[in-house]
Amino acid sequence: MDTTQIKTLGALKKAGYNSKSIKDELRDNLRQRISKGETVFEGIWGFENTVIPELERAILSRHNINLLGLRGQAKTRLARLMVNLLDEWIPCIAGSEINDDPLKPISRFARDLIAEQGDDTPISWLHRDERFYEKLATPDVTVADLIGDIDPIKAANLKLSYADDRVIHFGMIPRANRCIFVINELPDLQARIQVALFNILQEGDIQIRGFKVRMPLDLQFIFTANPEDYTNRGSIVTPLKDRIGSQILTHYPENIRIARTITEQEARLDGRQTEGIHVPSLAQDLLEQIGFEARKSEFVDYKSGVSARMSITAFENLLSTAERRALLAGDKTTTVRLSDFMGVIPAITGKIELVYEGEQEGAAAVAEHLLGNAIRTLFAEYFPRIEKLERQREVSPYQELTDWFTENELELLDEATDKAYRKQLDSVAPLKTLQGRYQPQVPAADKYFLLEFLLWGLSEHQKLGKNRFTEGYQFRDPLGAYISKL
Repeated sequence: MDTTQIKTLGALKKAGYNSKSIKDELRDNLRQRISKGETVFEGIWGFENTVIPELERAILSRHNINLLGLRGQAKTRLARLMVNLLDEWIPCIAGSEINDDPLKPISRFARDLIAEQGDDTPISWLHRDERFYEKLATPDVTVADLIGDIDPIKAANLKLSYADDRVIHFGMIPRANRCIFVINELPDLQARIQVALFNILQEGDIQIRGFKVRMPLDLQFIFTANPEDYTNRGSIVTPLKDRIGSQILTHYPENIRIARTITEQEARLDGRQTEGIHVPSLAQDLLEQIGFEARKSEFVDYKSGVSARMSITAFENLLSTAERRALLAGDKTTTVRLSDFMGVIPAITGKIELVYEGEQEGAAAVAEHLLGNAIRTLFAEYFPRIEKLERQREVSPYQELTDWFTENELELLDEATDKAYRKQLDSVAPLKTLQGRYQPQVPAADKYFLLEFLLWGLSEHQKLGKNRFTEGYQFRDPLGAYISKL
């Protein structure tokens, strides 16, 4: 039988419906999902052995939860996915502002309605998708916003005095009764507002303009906070922290594989980009490595964090850069080039907080520095490592290539056609020799990106000179490049 067809309190009792608190709902449904071996938090990667087990334990313990972590660590995403652990439908007293349980009414409206109509009291059904409330904590949030206040318009319309509790206008929290309520960036909430949450979390008492209203609200609270906020913008007052059952630390992806999975899942791409632009595996690794380099860079404020959104928007920019180049060149399909990475700089500069030294360098220069560090880090995984101090008389595996550049130079134009781009790289015979010797299994579609990567890698290790000019990049021997700069 479809329970949502039940329309009255009497029919609901006859059907044998049993009331359940929201924390018991979450607990019971989580138990079933775990017992069946089902994935509870779909689309969350890298937390399988860290955050998610702690979150599940907190739900099983019926705790209110504080998710503590730097920006871009999926805190709000985790909170929103908890909606899937709620029952699909729950009954409410029709017309109730606070989703009164028909079997356990708590508002004066619901109790009066049941006293008047008895088993004929109408009920409505609330879907789990409508049981998620979210509030960003900002300094201008008031107690009236969260808890409630006296509504003079309601008093006038109902011809009631301000001494009557029916003139109360409920705030967001009472209206979220029997729902998940998320307060993001909790430390930004003024201390006096945090104090107003004490009794709601513990006893269920709320007081509005002198009215002490005993309302055992049924809520699952989830708070999110950034550790930086504890010192820079505010703090979570100690009695409030004491009332939050579990504090769970989130973190960034621990390796490139996980980071790539997140980026590919979250990037918003046009179908024509995914179909017409090939992204070599090395290019994807390089993009993610930029984020790892940023999180340990001396130019970046590590306390602020480097959001996973940086890699996502950078990936979108990377494909858009290749798409624009192909459109200008008249190529229907193309492959990402390393020079296309210059197009991701705007996505990086807007996502990192710089320390004083970084501000002196400039955001764009820091972004290029991070790209260079990422190239150096990955270079040793594909080609022989280049040591800072080399032994005398030891022949370098790159000698033939560097010798070629003492007599030649190579220019790669940003908007060259794919045919012209490949022809330029093919003209450097030692490049293909090195690729065949150290990376013979590279897919054909990725070969030219690897060749360009080799040039950039040697440049980062000062084996080649790389100069930027208006239309592209010029590679030559280091001495010649130095003299050109002078």
